[in-house]
Amino acid sequence: MTTPPTIPPTIPPTGTAADTAHLPDPASTSARPPLVTRQLLLRFATVIGASASFFLLLSVVPLYAQRSGGDAGLATGALMLATVGGELATPRLVARYGYRMALAAGLVLLGAPALVLTAGDGMVWIVAMCLLRGLGFALTVVAGGALTASLIPAERRGEGLALAGIVSGVPSLVGLPLGVWLAAHVGFTPVCVAGGVVALAAVVVVPGLPGRERSADRDAGVVAGLRDGALARPTAVFATTALGAGIIVTFLPVAVPASLSALVTVALFAQPATSTVARWFAGRYGDRHGPARLVLPGLLASAAGLLLTAATGSPVAVLAGVTLFGAGFGVAQNATLTLMYSRVPESGYGTVSALWNVAYDGGMGVGALAFGVTAAHTGYPAAFALTAVAMLVALAPAWRDR
Repeated sequence: MTTPPTIPPTIPPTGTAADTAHLPDPASTSARPPLVTRQLLLRFATVIGASASFFLLLSVVPLYAQRSGGDAGLATGALMLATVGGELATPRLVARYGYRMALAAGLVLLGAPALVLTAGDGMVWIVAMCLLRGLGFALTVVAGGALTASLIPAERRGEGLALAGIVSGVPSLVGLPLGVWLAAHVGFTPVCVAGGVVALAAVVVVPGLPGRERSADRDAGVVAGLRDGALARPTAVFATTALGAGIIVTFLPVAVPASLSALVTVALFAQPATSTVARWFAGRYGDRHGPARLVLPGLLASAAGLLLTAATGSPVAVLAGVTLFGAGFGVAQNATLTLMYSRVPESGYGTVSALWNVAYDGGMGVGALAFGVTAAHTGYPAAFALTAVAMLVALAPAWRDR
């Protein structure tokens, strides 16, 4: 959905009344539509429920699997595999059943398995619960993301998406360390029950949300979206920046010397915190000047930050690198998502949400996997530098979208 261009006020309209009837009323264009509405607040309640449930258990479940004699990596792998698969299928489900049904089903699938996760300790049981939760999370982020976009005025889409990012980001910042701390002090079962309850509690507000998009057009689907260059280009750029996010979260703790372990804690907080702030400023700037001009700077800052981080023995370089990467990643997050939503009608919001979330999760997963293989042959500093250079492949689509 695009916003019609306004006529610059310095150019006086000429001609007959019929010629100028289409011009907008200056008084009406100067007033910005309200951003936070009752329905958006209800949507934020579901965002908090889903995000808190997901991140509270994200590190706890692999730990539980390991303590049970299983494979921690298999638990996380099953979760992310189901998430990506679910994200690809969700647009069709939304088109058939609507926002409310998909979002409610996602919250139930995310919450109910958490309640009974510790009822069994075998890997088959744990993996099954992770698969269900991954599918549930996919439904909440894709259906919920499309719903969020439909509730935000087009004139303030960048700012609104940034606000939604903050609402979802706070539970992740708090939930990850809190889940591990609670598991160590009160046990796995209370943490899993809490993760289930917060997701299921959010189902209560779902009936107050819209059921379907207002447009009668049909969603084109993920495959068709990838064939559309206007969507494929920003998707590729964002997936490239997401490579770095997966690498930093996974490998920074082991790449930095043990003597700088305190630095890792600060850096891993600075990166998402900077991303959150950058998303907000990118949203406000993009609403006024267009998000397309931010895609390239976001990519360049992300690559430069990863290159700085290659100096793993320097505290200043590592902290500056992850902070710069966080800023670039936050800009890329907001700019690509806002740009993609602006290029489709409302019926295409599900496709955009799915593409963007697959780029996020898939990019993080592929980045961590490829980096691990590379670092085994080159060492961590060289692997960071090589990844930063490889990210510049996305300069072509980023430049095209200027």
